[in-house]
This record gives sequence, structure tokens and C-alpha cells, in this order.
Amino acid sequence: MDFIQSIILAIIEGLTEYLPISSTAHMIFASSYYGIQEDDFVKLFQVSIQFGAILAVVALYWKKFFDFSRLGFYVKLACAVVPALALGYIFDDMIDAALGDPIPIAIVLILGGIVLLFIDNFFKNPEIVKEEDITIKKAVTIGFWQCLAMMPGTSRAAASIIGGMQQKLTRETAAEFSFFLAVPTMAAVTVYSVFVKTYHQTGLKGYELLTQNSENLKMFLVGNIIAFIVAIIAIKGFIGIIKKYGFQPWGWYRIIAGAALLAYFTIYK
Repeated sequence: MDFIQSIILAIIEGLTEYLPISSTAHMIFASSYYGIQEDDFVKLFQVSIQFGAILAVVALYWKKFFDFSRLGFYVKLACAVVPALALGYIFDDMIDAALGDPIPIAIVLILGGIVLLFIDNFFKNPEIVKEEDITIKKAVTIGFWQCLAMMPGTSRAAASIIGGMQQKLTRETAAEFSFFLAVPTMAAVTVYSVFVKTYHQTGLKGYELLTQNSENLKMFLVGNIIAFIVAIIAIKGFIGIIKKYGFQPWGWYRIIAGAALLAYFTIYK
């Protein structure tokens, strides 16, 4: 992977992480299209640039994250992230295996798009418009919905937002809680990959691999900065679109992108 390719991946990460279109699928397809060899550094880079995307949510909602007088907010996030941590650890090898075949991921992208076309009709008359009204039980339920994203192509954002709507949250509130939940979820995945998983696979600690040479370090730092900036833009744009149009635009995007990618990998690969 060269420096330009690392920038492209960082843009894709920032743009897609919080949208219901599957950042993992887009990263896999981009890597394949540009012929990026999936070595140990590339695998870790794709995970580590999530740090920039995490900081984007913290920066946008800093009043919420640093209001230490509201303990309930942190308790809800801690409880909601438990299902993903537990099931992700159990099914880690299966998830890695699924990442190796792009065709099922393209199919899941299409199926998820079909769901998004009609999802607004399934959950009407929402009752919860503020995060403060989300109970711990509802937060944990949303956490289990988030686990559907363990199948690459599903989208963590889509799964958790749909879970929120199923729990009577408005679209906007469900989206914002999905952003909040992403912070501990992605932080845990990043820390696990950098400090545990990489060491078991390569014998190197993740930060040693990221800083192995000046080029790796430069790609890591610039990648996170770009992911941070692009994620802020994407989050603001996404909230505006779902307020006005709901999820149909994202559904059509998933269907068109999934069909194009399915054709590409079926015919040319």
C-alpha cells in the first residue's frame, strides 16, 4: 500500500463508518480494486484509522461525552457495548473468514438496501426523542441489534439504528445513539487489534507495526486525521438527510453499489 492508497482508504473509512452502507464492505472493495496487498500493516491500518472516526463523534458531541455529572449516559453505553464485545470475541475467527469472500458481502449489501427502502414503514409512532429517555434495557437491546453487523456488509450503523427504531426511538435519536455506541465499540475493537490480535498473529505489538518505519507512521497519522475530518462531515450530512428523506436514499445506494460490486467480482475476478 502506498501513501495515496492509504489516503483513499482513510477517506472511505471516515465517509462510511457512521452511514448505513457498511464501511467494511467499502474498504474490502476499494482494497481489491486498487490491488492493495493485505499484509499485516494494511490489516492493522484499516482498523487503526477508526480512531480518527471515533474522535469525530467525541468532538461533535463533546458536551455529552464530558458531562461527568450524568453517570447514566456512561452506564447505558457500557451495558449496550457488552453484547458486541462478548460475541465479537467468540466469533472472531468466523468474522475474519467471512471477510475473505467479497461476493457474499455484495449480496448482503443489496439485501440490506432492500430492508432500508421499507424500514421507515415498519417503525411508526416513535416515543423516545431524547437519549435521557433510553432505558438500560433498551440500550442493551440496541447493543444486540448491533451484533448483526458481525456479518460483513451488514453495517454497524444500520443495525444499531434499526435496533433503536425498533425500541421506539425517533430516526434522529436512533442515529445519534448509534454514533454514541460506536465510540466504545470501535475503541474496544481498535485496542484489541492493536495490542492483542496483531501480536498473536505477527509476534509484533500493534503500535510497533504502525511505527515500524517512517512511512508506516506517516500513513497512520495522516490516515487518522483524514478519517476524523471526513467523518465529521459525513455525520452532519447524514443527520440532515435522514431528517428529510429517511433511509430510502441509503437503501437505493446499497442496492446499486452492491449490484455493481457483485457484477465486478463475478465477471472480472
